[in-house]
Amino acid sequence: MAKLRWGMIGGGEGSQIGPAHRLGAQADGLFELTAGALDHRADVGREYAQRLGVAADRAYGDWQEMLAGEKDRADRVDLVTVATPNSTHFEITKAFLEAGFNVLCEKPMTMNVEEGEEIVRVAAATGKICAVNYCYSAYPMIRQARAMVRAGEIGKVRLVVTNFSHGHHGDAGDADNPRVRWRYDPAMAGVSGQFADCGIHALHMAGFICSDQVETLSADFASTISSRELEDDAMVNFRLSGGTVGRLWTSSVAIGRQHGFDIQIFGETGGLRWASEQPNQLIYTPVGGRTQVIEKGEGGLHEEAQRLSRVAIAHPEGFPLAVANIYCELADAIRGEVRDGLPNAADGLRSMAAVHMAVASAKDNGAWVDARPPMFRT
Repeated sequence: MAKLRWGMIGGGEGSQIGPAHRLGAQADGLFELTAGALDHRADVGREYAQRLGVAADRAYGDWQEMLAGEKDRADRVDLVTVATPNSTHFEITKAFLEAGFNVLCEKPMTMNVEEGEEIVRVAAATGKICAVNYCYSAYPMIRQARAMVRAGEIGKVRLVVTNFSHGHHGDAGDADNPRVRWRYDPAMAGVSGQFADCGIHALHMAGFICSDQVETLSADFASTISSRELEDDAMVNFRLSGGTVGRLWTSSVAIGRQHGFDIQIFGETGGLRWASEQPNQLIYTPVGGRTQVIEKGEGGLHEEAQRLSRVAIAHPEGFPLAVANIYCELADAIRGEVRDGLPNAADGLRSMAAVHMAVASAKDNGAWVDARPPMFRT
């Protein structure tokens, strides 16, 4: 089967997320990097793209040049990944969708709800794929947890407790570091800091595993380092539409925590726990029974977990391969076999609506608010 042609915007040399996309997209031989505008410095981006094997005439200086250069080609790219600063996601994603390209956008998909609703409408009107990189949902044992919940193996879900907390921004003396400061600057990060950066991964995961959506929430935000305008710690209580109770903590000042993304699902007949720092294990406890460790790659897993498990039991699979699983599902979707686990524009919109309503709740002393985007309230 011929490789699909792939283009990337952003994610240049030295970026945090760029290597994960390049490893993930090409891990299974499904995509080939054939075009790119990888850096805001045109010459630097062109040079780096060519070092990665992109032909000189498809190593572009910026995304506008890439759009103009690709849209009329007979061999134009099948998928465009947008891995640029957050404030540019909407403009680039919308332009490529309208030109008939499939898009994978880094999160957050947009900076506000109105832009998110526009992306949902454009994707529907064009019939093109707009995926959002909630890659943690593509770990095999997350798919196992989701399948177990769907199969009723822990009964009706009563409670979800999740957090995504680290301490890497906990040093007040480092607050002016440009790599840290922008995350708490409304001009660059938008209305939310830590919740929009990490908390929405945990919120998305809660809905994903439960096959449900967040309906209402109540938030408490704190800027524990006084120079920060946006929050570096947040507690969010939420309710899913099916009645499940949710608790979420996210922080960047929890010194001693390294990555700190985990989730617990408590049902009527059992409980599940997954942690990103031990991603190949799912902890399962049936009511009245012994706690069990379900291992990635072992026999008897649900098909969704088996399909995304790449190597034998006891061999670790990490973050780049979770990203690779997103690209596998994108390749399937481009070829006409849509996977229902692929995060899409609606997921990106729901996350942005939750961010904005959490900000409103925090400003109103934790008042409960409707977390749904307006277009999904009827």
